Amino acid sequence: MADTHSETTIPWWKPRARSLTSKLLWLTILFVMIAEVLIFVPSIANTRLRLLENRLNTAAAAAIVIDGVNAMELPQSIQNDTLMATGTKAIVLRKDGTSRMIASADMPPFVTHQYNLAAVTPVGAIVDAFDTILFGGDRVIRVYGPIGDDPDMQIDMVFEDSQLRHDMLIYGRNVFLLSVLISVITAGLLFFSLNRLLLQPVQRVTDNMQAFSEDPENPNNIIVPGPAVDELSSAEGHLAAMQTRLQQTLKEQRHLADLGLAVSKINHDMRNILTSAQLMSDRLAMIDDPMVKRFAPKLLRTIDRAVGYSSEVLAYGKAREAAPRRRFINLAALAGEVRDVIIEETSTEISFVLDMDEDIEIEADNEQMFRVIYNLVRNAVQAIESEPGDDDAIVRRVTFSARRSGLVVEIRVADTGPGLPAKARENLFQPFRGSARSGGTGLGLAIARELVIAHGGSMSLDESVTQGTAFRIELPDQPVPLDKFRARA
Repeated sequence: MADTHSETTIPWWKPRARSLTSKLLWLTILFVMIAEVLIFVPSIANTRLRLLENRLNTAAAAAIVIDGVNAMELPQSIQNDTLMATGTKAIVLRKDGTSRMIASADMPPFVTHQYNLAAVTPVGAIVDAFDTILFGGDRVIRVYGPIGDDPDMQIDMVFEDSQLRHDMLIYGRNVFLLSVLISVITAGLLFFSLNRLLLQPVQRVTDNMQAFSEDPENPNNIIVPGPAVDELSSAEGHLAAMQTRLQQTLKEQRHLADLGLAVSKINHDMRNILTSAQLMSDRLAMIDDPMVKRFAPKLLRTIDRAVGYSSEVLAYGKAREAAPRRRFINLAALAGEVRDVIIEETSTEISFVLDMDEDIEIEADNEQMFRVIYNLVRNAVQAIESEPGDDDAIVRRVTFSARRSGLVVEIRVADTGPGLPAKARENLFQPFRGSARSGGTGLGLAIARELVIAHGGSMSLDESVTQGTAFRIELPDQPVPLDKFRARA
C-alpha cells in the first residue's frame, strides 16, 4: 500500500519574500512610486494647460496677422491652410466687443466641451487633464482665453482633442518610465545603505541571540560590540553586558544547585553524627571533674545548636529559615556566650569589648540571634587575623555595643581590621559574592542579614568608620496586639 503522507515543501523564495530585507525593498519601491504619482498628477495637468496655451498662442498669432492684413473674409483655401497650420477647426477673434471669424471649416463641428483658460483652478486643471486622458480622443472642444495682457482681445478656437490626448499620453509614458527608473535607482541605493547600516547589524544581533539561546553558558556566544557610534552599537553593548550577567547568574545558580545537593547529602549524615555526639556529651557531663564541668555545658549547647540547624535550616530544594520564636533574652549574656565560643576557636590574641548594660534585653529568637552575632564577630576575627604586620604594633580588638532607644535596640559590631575592599562593598550581603577573604563564601553576612530582616529589623554597613569595619543592626520589639495592650492598661 502506497504511503499517502507527503511532506509539504516550502518554496525557496517564500522565506526570502517574507524577510525584512525583501519587505524593505518593496516598501521602498512603493513609497518612491507614490511620491512619483503625487508629482505626476499636477505635472500632467500643467502639461495639458501648456499644450492648450501653445495652441492658443499659435492661433492668436495667425488671427492677429490675418486681422491686420485684410479686413475682408478670407478665401476658403487660405482658411483651410490656416486651420491646418494651427490644428484647429475654427478660429474666432474677439476684439473691442466685436467678433470676427478668422477661419472655419465648411461644416463647423459640434462642440462637446468648453474650457476658459483664464479661469482655470488647480483642482479643475487636474480633473480636466484626467478626463482628457481617460475619455478624450474623439471629442471636439472649444478653448478660449485672452491674448497677452490685453483683456479686450480674446482668441476662441475649436479643435479635436485627439492630438492633445496623444501628446499627453506620450508625456505620461515618458514620466512613468522615468519614475520607474528613478524608483529602481533610489530603492537600490536606499536598500543597500539600510542593509549595510541597519539590516546587517540587526541580523548579526539576531544570529548571536539565537546562538546564545542554544548554548548560554558558552563564553564565545557573548556578542562582541562594535564601536559605540550609533544606537545599534549601543544596543550591542547592552546585550553583551546582559549576556555576561546572565552567564554569571547561571554559574551561580549551578553552584548553588551543586552546593544544595552536597549540603543535603552532608546534612543527612551529619544529623546522625551529631546525635551520637550529643549522647556522648550527655555522658561526659556526668564526670565529676572541674574542667569537664566548666566546658561540658558549652559543648552541649553547641551540639544542640548544630542539631537544630541541621534539622531546621536546610531541606531538600530550599534553604528557608524557620520563623523566629521571639522572647525577651539578655543580650549581654548572649554576647558573652558568643565571645567564649570565639575565644576557644581562635589562637590569636584579640581583645573583646562588650559595651552595653548588663541588664539590656532584646525580643528575639535566642538561637537565631546567636547565629547573627556569631557570624558578625567571627567575620571580624577573621579580618583581624588576615591583616599582615608586626604583632606588637597592631591593635586587635572587636567591640560589641548595644543601646536601647524606646522599642528599638541598636547593636554595633566593630573591628580594627583592614576594612572591606571595594569589591566586597559592591556585593555586600550577596552569597558567594560579598566575601572579603580569598576563598570565602560570603554566606555569614547573608545569613545574618536574612535573620535580622525576619525579626523586622535592618542591618547595614556603618560607613562613618575610618578604620576597620563596623556593622549596625536595628532590632525592634515585637508589636503588641491591641487587645493585649488594653489588658495591660
